[in-house]
Amino acid sequence: MTDPSAASADADSFARDIELDTAALRVLAHPLRLNVLSLLRERGPSTAGRIAGELGINPGAASYHLRRLAAGGLIVEEPGRGTGRERWWRSAHRQSIHDPAAASGAEREAGLGYTHAVALAAADRLRRSAQELPRIAGEWLDVITYSDFLLRLTPADVHRMRAEIFEVIERYRADGGESEGAVPVALQLQAFPVPGTARPPVGDE
Repeated sequence: MTDPSAASADADSFARDIELDTAALRVLAHPLRLNVLSLLRERGPSTAGRIAGELGINPGAASYHLRRLAAGGLIVEEPGRGTGRERWWRSAHRQSIHDPAAASGAEREAGLGYTHAVALAAADRLRRSAQELPRIAGEWLDVITYSDFLLRLTPADVHRMRAEIFEVIERYRADGGESEGAVPVALQLQAFPVPGTARPPVGDE
């Protein structure tokens, strides 16, 4: 599982991905904190005030979440910018990675909170995108998609399809996004059993 990411102002820092450990998973088990981190990855370095305005939250809340992300090693201060009253922050990594299948017991438990936060953050991003539709340029309206498919699959089918989709995404990422007119694009991928269909029988939970 990965959270959304895009270009950073620091290419050397941004070239590195991070495998989330238990501590980092706990830091990111908050949808607003995930949105703050995603904003830094998409737009580059920013301040608490700018982030607060972008996400529609209190500057004090933005500062709190930035401090938590910094304590978890997920963001760092941008050198050479800011003053004593205004601190600039940037993402320390291009992308956060969590593989539940490879996680230890503690990481798997912490990953449940992270997974829940990822789902809530994705829903919030989708809501904000829908609100912006009236102001989106026509050429983008022609390609934006909010698709929803219902498939009948086994876990092995989902594993294979996920690998194929990630391969396509990596191919586009490798192109570098240097084409004229390129902007950060959020590609959301969710694959989960329809609620109520994959739970163990009563008594086995």
